[in-house]
Amino acid sequence: MSFLKSTALFTTLMILIALQPDSAKAEVTLLNVSYDPTRELYQDYNALFAKYWKSKTGEDVTIQQSHGGSGKQARAVVDGLEGDVVTLALAYDVDQLYDKAKLVPKSWQGRLPQNSSPYTSTIVFLVRAGNPKNIKDWDDVVKNGVSIVTPNPKTSGGARWVYLAAWGYALKKYGSEEKAQEFVGKLYKNTAVLDTGARGASVSFAEREIGDVLLTWENEGFLILKEYGGNEKFQIVTPSVSILAEPPVTVVDKVVKRHGTEKVATEYLKYLYSKEAQELAAKHHYRPRDAEVLAKYGKQFANLELFTVDALFGGWKEAQEKHFADGGVFDKIYTPGR
Repeated sequence: MSFLKSTALFTTLMILIALQPDSAKAEVTLLNVSYDPTRELYQDYNALFAKYWKSKTGEDVTIQQSHGGSGKQARAVVDGLEGDVVTLALAYDVDQLYDKAKLVPKSWQGRLPQNSSPYTSTIVFLVRAGNPKNIKDWDDVVKNGVSIVTPNPKTSGGARWVYLAAWGYALKKYGSEEKAQEFVGKLYKNTAVLDTGARGASVSFAEREIGDVLLTWENEGFLILKEYGGNEKFQIVTPSVSILAEPPVTVVDKVVKRHGTEKVATEYLKYLYSKEAQELAAKHHYRPRDAEVLAKYGKQFANLELFTVDALFGGWKEAQEKHFADGGVFDKIYTPGR
């Protein structure tokens, strides 16, 4: 082979090698570690974001999903699950990423608008068609003979929202911590099953036909109506008072730095606040933060009195320590297998 031919071949090979990293850079994968009921929302959002990111950067992005009870998911990330982002049910679970492993900064919640909660929800009741137990408000679910399905507050973020919603209702109506504890004790005495997560509770109620009433996320209630026969089988009952549930999101800093995904992961969460993503959240029956989008879809969301964890419980840290930590109030009022 002549020197010119060998030089030309060498040059061609160098060009091909030089092009290889660019093609590798054009593909990126993220893992979103989330809680149970967000599966359908993020399936659609991931496609929306991938299209947006491709048009903006030319890169292809694939987002993988992991779902389970929020508390359980937080522990999995602390124990080594390589989530680039977490989209969990409550701020306390994200705080564990800082407290247990310093995976995020202590100030993570201030990095995005509305305390890093791009959508909200609340707790409602799902009953069987015709509402045979005549359940209209929280007092009705603690009556004798009513069988409740709801997740376990030890493993599920949604379950902790349920517990605090019931406690807040009783505290407002009956005026004392003692009465509130008695009320919530009656609620858990009526539970037929405590699943580890909200989706498991939905399956127990809708597929296994356990219980008279499911205490669940508003968006999960609408999903069950859609997937399991609509109003012919179930109906949503909105209580007079419930809690403003604010599921937060954050980049997992140490993971994205290892993966080299910080830029795309950050944009993945920021884009949740876009008009397109807010519309998608509303279509999945999450309450959007964007005022215009909320007004557009307002008719699908019941108007009720909502209180916050900060206002009634002093924030998630205090609520967790008092009610859900080992030896806390929940452990005192609920004994498994009794």
